[in-house]
Amino acid sequence: MSPKASPSRTHPAAWVPTLYFAEGLPFYAVNLMALTFYQRMGVDNATNTMVISNLGWLWTLKPLWSPLLEMFKTKKYFVVLFQFIGGLALTALALSLPLACYFRYSIALLLVIGFCSSSHDIAADGLYIASLTPKQQAAYTGWQGGFYNVARFFSLGGLIFLAGYLTDRYTAAHASQPIVRAWMTIFASLGALLIGLSLYHWRMLPSGGEERSSQGVRQMAATFWDVLDSFFRKPRILLLMVFIFLYRAGEGQVAKVGPLFLQAPRSLGGLGLSMQEFGSIYGGFGSGAFILGSVLGGYFTAKLGLRRALLPLLCVLNLPMLAYYYLSAALPVNPALITAALSVEMFGYGFGFVGVILLMMQEIAPGKYQTAHYAFANSLMNLGLILPGSVSGVIQMKLGYRNFFLWVLLCAIPSLVMARFIPLRGGSAAGGTAEPAAA
Repeated sequence: MSPKASPSRTHPAAWVPTLYFAEGLPFYAVNLMALTFYQRMGVDNATNTMVISNLGWLWTLKPLWSPLLEMFKTKKYFVVLFQFIGGLALTALALSLPLACYFRYSIALLLVIGFCSSSHDIAADGLYIASLTPKQQAAYTGWQGGFYNVARFFSLGGLIFLAGYLTDRYTAAHASQPIVRAWMTIFASLGALLIGLSLYHWRMLPSGGEERSSQGVRQMAATFWDVLDSFFRKPRILLLMVFIFLYRAGEGQVAKVGPLFLQAPRSLGGLGLSMQEFGSIYGGFGSGAFILGSVLGGYFTAKLGLRRALLPLLCVLNLPMLAYYYLSAALPVNPALITAALSVEMFGYGFGFVGVILLMMQEIAPGKYQTAHYAFANSLMNLGLILPGSVSGVIQMKLGYRNFFLWVLLCAIPSLVMARFIPLRGGSAAGGTAEPAAA
């Protein structure tokens, strides 16, 4: 599929929200929905978590092939292509579920979906950077992060909730394989949605730069080396890499333990929420709070500039972790109180997440290979989630839920200190000077 170039004057509001919603859908299909599906199918936790965790490396290792996307075609071409193939793979995943060897086939298809998703991330972020000015990047970063996470809440509060509802309906109707039938509907619908978004973006996206064409292995190798070499020659790159790695160290742990705490029995220190209650809170008020926080965080940073806004953004990101501490200490039973506390937490998450996105866009990405360099930084940020998250369960089991959430707050101290002193080359305004990006 070769999309026609759209005018670069396309208003960002017509494509930024849908682009990042489409970016989030396959990510959460692999990392959240598949985890739940395998659990319902009786796959043991050790196998389930090992498989899904290993699939997560597709997003961390994407810098290995990100330079290839700098060598051919346009960024729009790869965005549309990977959305379309990802949608087809999700549909194929749905069709594989009734098969006797469904587990083997589904893992293979999840690998395809994950590769398409991580590669799509590279092209989508590069298109965003190439198509918007620094001031527009700041203003629309809230929409970018907000709609990426709308996909999370759409998956968690919508599709998983719907899968449970369909399973109950099929069971009541005495249908064969009710779980399989329910999840076939979910994955097939998700695939159709992603294909539909690819067709929309084929018409609406700006090109994201001139079409490129590399010739010969030697030229490709030279380009690949130049991408790596120019990345590590950027000013203060090692300091920025450390800061990006630490930025979400606390959040990365809460992202894994928080849902477990909310659904754990009260006898074990959890809140004992059902799947329906959990999905309703995150898919409803939590989703709205996150989007509001993301949008306000984007405009807040556009007004102040990244240099002045960075420390407040980090504070707002981490201080709402106190909401989890309160819930773990008080163990309230009032649904409204639980919803309010989690909404505060999700607002802070959305507001503060803007900071690391703009840091990568305005301090690391600018230059000749902005798509690949942003992908490098984005993968480092993901690693800053994967590694703390992988040990968060062990820490929680040793400390208990209440002390764990205090520990998470302490994990924010290094990044808060660095935010106060880290030198940024951008001006005090969001539209300040930045290294020009090559066409």
